[in-house]
Amino acid sequence: MIVDDPTARRRRWHWRTLDNAAGGLALDLGLYAVSATFAAITAVTSTLLPHRAWGAVAAVGYLLATLTVIAQLLLRRRSATSRLTGLPARWAVTGLAWATTTLLPLAWQSIDRAGGRTDRAQEEVLVVEQAGIRLLEHGTPYLGPDAIAALPPGEQLMGYTPYQPGMAMFGLPRALLDTWWTDSRIWFAVGTALALALAVAALRGTPATAGQGTPGATHRRDAALLRGVQAATVLPICALTLATGGDDLPVLALCLLALAFAAADRPGRAGIAVGLAGALKLFAWPVALVLIVWGLTRRAGTRVAAGAIGLPIAALLPALLVDRDALTENVLRFPLGHGLVTSPAQSPFPGYLIASALPAGRLIAAALLVAAGVAIAVRLARRPPRTAVAATLICGYGLLVAIALMPSTRFGYLLYPLALLTWAPALHRPVDTPATPVPAERPGRSTSA
Repeated sequence: MIVDDPTARRRRWHWRTLDNAAGGLALDLGLYAVSATFAAITAVTSTLLPHRAWGAVAAVGYLLATLTVIAQLLLRRRSATSRLTGLPARWAVTGLAWATTTLLPLAWQSIDRAGGRTDRAQEEVLVVEQAGIRLLEHGTPYLGPDAIAALPPGEQLMGYTPYQPGMAMFGLPRALLDTWWTDSRIWFAVGTALALALAVAALRGTPATAGQGTPGATHRRDAALLRGVQAATVLPICALTLATGGDDLPVLALCLLALAFAAADRPGRAGIAVGLAGALKLFAWPVALVLIVWGLTRRAGTRVAAGAIGLPIAALLPALLVDRDALTENVLRFPLGHGLVTSPAQSPFPGYLIASALPAGRLIAAALLVAAGVAIAVRLARRPPRTAVAATLICGYGLLVAIALMPSTRFGYLLYPLALLTWAPALHRPVDTPATPVPAERPGRSTSA
C-alpha cells in the first residue's frame, strides 16, 4: 500500500467534494445542461452540415437528460435513499443520454445518407468505406502515390487513408451491401459499445467485488467508473465525433479497455486490446508504449508487447506485401506533411500557431514535440508506472501535450486525453482504500496503489 502525499490527497479530496455533491447528481446536471447548450449552439452556428444535424437532435436528448436529473434531485430532497436517485438510476440516465444524443442522430444520419442525402457524413466515413472496398478488391486499403496523383486536384485528399490497415475492417460491410446499417459509423458504435462493456466488466470483476474491498470503497470505484463511461460516451466531443465521423471512438474505447485490463492485472489481455487499437490508428501507439513499460515493472512486459506490437505488425504486413509504396505514402508521408496534399487539420493549438506564424515554424513545432516526447521517455525510464492509474495519467497528459504541439491537429482529438484522465480514478483498486465505508454523498480520504 502506497500512501499519498498530503498535496495529492487534498487535490483528490477537492475533486471528490465536487464529484460526490448530491450523490453525484450535481455534476450530472452540469454535464447534461452544458452539453445541451453546446448542442443547441452547434445546431445553429456550425458550418459543417453533419454537425448541425447532430446538434438539432442531441440538444433535445441532453435536455431530456437534464430534466430527468432535476427530477432526481427533487426526489432526493424528499428521500435520500430512493432507488431512483442512486447509482443504478444514474447509469440508466447515462444510457438514455447516449442513446438519444449519439445513437439516435447516428442512425438518423445513416438512414438519410442511404436515402441520397450527401450532407449526412463527414469525410472520414467515406474514406473508411472506400478503404474497405479497396481492401476487398485489391488486398490493400491504400492507393499508391501514382494513383493519388492521377486523381483530380480536388479529390486527391480523399484518396488518402491516413489510418492503420485495421480501420478498413469497419468499411467492409458497406463494400458488401449498400444500405443504412452498413454505414461505417454503425460499426464504429458497435465496436465502441463492446469495448466499453468489456472494460466495465473487467473492472467490476476485480477482487473487490468478491468481498475483499469495503462497500464504501467499491461504491466510490463504481461511481468513478460511471464518470469515466460518461466521458467516453455522452461528453459532446465524443458524442458528436461518433455520430458524424466516428473513427476515433473505437480506438479510444480499446485503449480504455486495455487500461482496465491493466488495473485488473491481466497484462496479456491489456496488450491484445491496445494492439487492436494500434492496428486502427497511430494514436494508440503511445498508450501501447506506456503499457509495455508498465508490464516490465510487473515482469510481464513480453506478454503486453506480444499483443501491443504483434497485432499492429500483423495488420501492416499484408498491405506492405501488396504495395509498399502505397502503405508508406498513406501512413507515413501524409501524416508527416510530405504527401501530395497536406492535411486540412488546423485547430488553433500552440503547435499550429507556431508552425503558421513563425519563420521555420514547422521545424520549431516539430522540435518542441520531440522535446516533449524525450521528456516523457525520461519520465518512463526514471519512474516507470507501476499501477494502471499512473500509466493512464501519463497517457492522458502526454497525449494532451502532443495534441497541443502538433503542427496539424484537430480540436476533436482532445477526446483522447479528456476521456483518459477521467478514466483514471476508476482504475484505483478498492482493496487498496481505507476500510472505513464512506457514504456516497460525502467525500473521503484514501490511499492509492
